[in-house]
Amino acid sequence: MILTTTNSIEGYKIIDYLGIVTGVAINKETLAMGFSMSKYYTKIQGSIETIKEEAFQNLRDNASKLKANAVVGIKVEVEFTTSNYPIVSVTGTAVKVAV
Repeated sequence: MILTTTNSIEGYKIIDYLGIVTGVAINKETLAMGFSMSKYYTKIQGSIETIKEEAFQNLRDNASKLKANAVVGIKVEVEFTTSNYPIVSVTGTAVKVAV
C-alpha cells in the first residue's frame, strides 16, 4: 500500500476516492518524570516511535477495508493525555490508484 503526505502520487493516477481513514494508537505505559530529563525524553521518543508504527498499521487496515491501495494527504498528530499517555493519530484519504 502506498502511503504519502502529498495529495497525489507521482507516476500514478487516482481513479477513485474512497473516504477518510484514521489509525490511532495509545501507549498505556505511564511516562513518569524522574531525576533525569534526558532519560525521560528518550523514553518518550521510543514510546512515540512504537505507537506511530501501530497507528500506521491501523490506518493501512482501515484503508484495506475500503479496498484502497493507497492513502494520500496523511497527517500525523501526537498528543498526551492528562495521565501522560502518548497518543498518535494518523489520518488520510483512502484512494484507488491505477497500477
